[in-house]
Amino acid sequence: MTTAPGHGTRRLAATLYAYAFLGDLVLLYPVYALLFADTGLSVWQISSLFVIWSVSSIVLEVPSGAWADAVSRRLLLCLAPLVTAAGFAVWVLLPSYPAFAVGFLLWGAGGALGSGAQEALVFTELDRRGAAGRYARVMGRARTAEVLGALASIVLAGPVFAAGGYAAVGAASVLACVLAAAVATLLPEDRAGGGRDSGPPEEEDPGWAASLRLGLAEARTSRPVRAAVLLVAAVAAVWGALDEYTPLLARDTGVDARTVPLLLLPVWVGVTVGGLLTPWGERLTTRGFAVLLGLAATALAAGALTGHPSGFVLIAVAFCAFQLATVLTEARLQARIAGPSRATVTSLAGMATDVTIIAVYAGYALVATGAGNAVAFAVAAVPYLGVAVLLALVGGGSRRPGRSAPPPVAARAGT
Repeated sequence: MTTAPGHGTRRLAATLYAYAFLGDLVLLYPVYALLFADTGLSVWQISSLFVIWSVSSIVLEVPSGAWADAVSRRLLLCLAPLVTAAGFAVWVLLPSYPAFAVGFLLWGAGGALGSGAQEALVFTELDRRGAAGRYARVMGRARTAEVLGALASIVLAGPVFAAGGYAAVGAASVLACVLAAAVATLLPEDRAGGGRDSGPPEEEDPGWAASLRLGLAEARTSRPVRAAVLLVAAVAAVWGALDEYTPLLARDTGVDARTVPLLLLPVWVGVTVGGLLTPWGERLTTRGFAVLLGLAATALAAGALTGHPSGFVLIAVAFCAFQLATVLTEARLQARIAGPSRATVTSLAGMATDVTIIAVYAGYALVATGAGNAVAFAVAAVPYLGVAVLLALVGGGSRRPGRSAPPPVAARAGT
C-alpha cells in the first residue's frame, strides 16, 4: 500500500543524510597517499593500487546490484561500510603493499555493495510514500552530506594524526564506517512491495540470477533506460576523474604547496552548493539542462587556461554545475526504471561510469604529458559540449512537468 505523500519521508531523508555524512567521514582520505609513501611504495606501486581499486569496483558493481534486488538493499548498505572498514584496518595494522592491495579490494567491494542499492532503496521508499518526485532533491542533499563528511575529515585528520599518527587516523576511519553501518539499520525497507517497481507478489524476490537477468534485459531493451545509463556515465565520469588532478592544476598556477588547499576550497564549496541547487535544477527542460552543461564546460576550460589562481573561481562554478547535473541524471535514470531490478540497472550505470573514468585517466595522462594540465582540463571539457549539443537537438520544447512528475531531463531526453 502506498502511504500518504510525505509520510515518513523526513525520517528517511534524515537517516540517509547521516549515513552519507558518516560514510565519507574517513580521516584516512587526506593522508593515505602519505601512508603509502612512508611505507616505501613507489609512484608506480601507488598507481597500481588505484587500478586494483577501480577494477574491483567494476567487477563487483553489477553482481552486487543484483544481490541487493534479490535479498535486501538495506542489508547491503549495512555491509558496505563494514567491508570498507575492514580494508582500512588492514592498512594500518599491516602496512605493506600486499595489505594495501587487499585494503583497496575491500574498499572497492564496499563501494560496489552500496552503489545501486542506495539509489534503489531511496527511490522505492519515496515512491511507496507517494513522494517519488522528491528523489532528486533528497539525493542532492545526500551528495552534499557526503561532501561535508569529506571536508570534516580534512579538518579533523591533522589534529588526530598529530595525536596518534596513522593508527589513530585509521581507528577513527573504522569507527566512522561502523557508525554508518549502524545508521543503515534504521533505513526503512518494505520488501513486500508498494513501489511501482515491486512487481506482482510472485516476482518480489526473483533471486540473484533472475534479478541480474531482468536488470540486464531492461537496460538492453528499453531505449529510455539505456539512454539514461549512458548519460549518467557521460556526465559523472569526466569531472569525477578531473577532481584527482585539481591539486596539480593549482600548483601549475605558481602558488606554493601551502596555498594549494586554499585554491581547492572553492571547488569543494562549489560541489556542495551544486547538490543544494537540485530543486532549481528540477525545473530545467532538456534544452535548459544542455545549456547548463555547455556553460559548465566553458567555465572549466576558461578557468584552467587562465593559468592564474583566480581561474579556480570558474572551475568551482563548473564543478557546482557538474554536481547538479550528475544528481539530475541519476534522478532521470530512477524515473525511467520500471522493472524489479532497480539496483541492478543503477549498478550498470555505476559500472559504465567507472569504466569511463579509467578511460579519462588514460586520456588525461596522454594530453597532460604532452601539453600540460591546463590543456588537459580544457580538452576534458569537450565531451560535455558534445553531450550538450546532442541534448539540445533532441530536447524539444520548453514545457515543465509538474512537481510529482519525473525530473524534466528524464521526461524529455531519450524519447
